[in-house]
Amino acid sequence: MSKLTSPNETVVDLSPTEFTHLPDSPLLIDVRSSLEYVTGHAPNARNLSLPRILLGLGISKWFLPQWFQELSKDQAIAVICLTAHRSPIAARQLLKAGFTRVYNISGGMVEWRRLGLKTELKTQAG
Repeated sequence: MSKLTSPNETVVDLSPTEFTHLPDSPLLIDVRSSLEYVTGHAPNARNLSLPRILLGLGISKWFLPQWFQELSKDQAIAVICLTAHRSPIAARQLLKAGFTRVYNISGGMVEWRRLGLKTELKTQAG
């Protein structure tokens, strides 16, 4: 577990294994495209692409789905992408938007699969 920090913000980096062993799992947001998401994602991950996060938190909240708009700023959120290139960007945006408990899954879905962790192929409802 490591931390990416700036003056008043902290993103905690977790390996996929560390994430799966947390006693109270944060909401997991997969920031890949919907096409990438349906090819296999972590169990219970919600899909919200990085472009939608950037537009929704930067330009208009209407780019964000209702479930996201209703989240408490104290809600623990973890973000994952394919290789951990997009997820740190999403994590920093979540911090800037006022979320206080933000985690980044290091290595992304590539590492998740390499470790043999469970994935799902079903699409999310809503």
